[in-house]
Amino acid sequence: MEKLDILEDWKNRSCVLATMHSKERVISPILAEKLGIQPIVPTGFNTDRFGTFTRDIKRVGNQLEAARKKAQAAMEHTGLDLALASEGSFGSHPSIPFIPSNLEIVLLLDKKNGLEIVGHHRTSGIQVYGQEVSTADEALSVAQTWGFPDQGVIVRLAEKSNRYIHKEIITVEELETISKKLLSGWFTKSIFLETDMRAHRCPKRMESIKEAAVDLVKNCLSLCPRCSTPGFLVTDVIKGLPCSSCGLPTDLTTELVYSCQKCLHSENKPAEGTPTADPGQCERCNP
Repeated sequence: MEKLDILEDWKNRSCVLATMHSKERVISPILAEKLGIQPIVPTGFNTDRFGTFTRDIKRVGNQLEAARKKAQAAMEHTGLDLALASEGSFGSHPSIPFIPSNLEIVLLLDKKNGLEIVGHHRTSGIQVYGQEVSTADEALSVAQTWGFPDQGVIVRLAEKSNRYIHKEIITVEELETISKKLLSGWFTKSIFLETDMRAHRCPKRMESIKEAAVDLVKNCLSLCPRCSTPGFLVTDVIKGLPCSSCGLPTDLTTELVYSCQKCLHSENKPAEGTPTADPGQCERCNP
């Protein structure tokens, strides 16, 4: 099988980063240092059309699909065939009940070589807040407990309303002015304050995006042993780790299946951890 030097190819091509929220601050230095990719940020490119955290524009597809759409649109916008995009989501942790979760992905799309490689980072250290307030003083007090002005806030007329959404609030004076203005409306007894989860207004999320970019680099540097294509990653798992007591297979993973997007070569590798499962995970020993 012919060996490909895609890593070297990336260094000689222009790459567009689909962002309007300053994500290049954390993504670009990592890609430049580790992969030699120097991302450029397109002018006049609106990523909000693919969905907003303020819910006034519904996200296009799931998280991965939205990131892919951003990358594809950025390539169309610039005429380039190598693109980066990221997308974040907030919700409940998939395996730990009642714990919040922020999942960030950073995607590299290489149209020329037919590759898509994704980096991930999940954290429970970022909380999304929202609260009704009835005075400008209360709005400021609540916002400051959330970390304002470093952590941005958004003011809207009501939680379920997409009218009068104010996003670009940078100073205490702006927050007070906007809050007073909305509260002066007829029959308006309260307004809704929420954390601004856009990357450039959420420092903790920016750190999470950085970690996803680090993971992307790691995945890019995982090369197929047959053709050297980047992105030789886990595509499936094989369950059946034997119980340490009775020896019967359990539902725990025993092997990981790695596959290449280009030549379709695959290899099974032992999963990290102990070679046997605890009896507490065995249906026979712990029915």
